[in-house]
Parts: sequence; C-alpha cells; structure tokens
Amino acid sequence: MDFDQSLDCKGLSCPMPIIKLSKAMKGLESGKVLQMIGTDPGSKTDIPAWCTKTGNEFLSMEEADGETKFYIKKS
Repeated sequence: MDFDQSLDCKGLSCPMPIIKLSKAMKGLESGKVLQMIGTDPGSKTDIPAWCTKTGNEFLSMEEADGETKFYIKKS
C-alpha cells in the first residue's frame, strides 16, 4: 500500500505506540496516509479503536515476521 510517512514503533509497549501515532498524525496533512510498524500485540485492537475515536480512517493491517503494519488515513 502507498503511504506518505512511516512511523517505527517496534519494541514499544502500550501506551507508547498510540502516543507516538497521535503525535505523528497531528503533523500529517488531511488525506495523507501514515504507515505505522509495531510489535505490540495490543496494537491490533488499539489502533482501529483509536481511529474510530479520533475520526481517522483505518485502512488496513498486515502481519509478517512478528511485525504488524498499520495504514491510517488522516481525516
């Protein structure tokens, strides 16, 4: 998937991935896509819930080699 910015959250545990995601999204223009890479299993439910709460669009999630890639579009 195409994205405009990438955020590396590998090795971070809750709540740090959400905190870093929130900060990164504030600096992103509306309509741009952020790729977040993480290893915290809790992020699989936290990221979609955060998107719903904040009005950003959760596009997709890919898992490979112990990492999860999330794609989020800024509202």
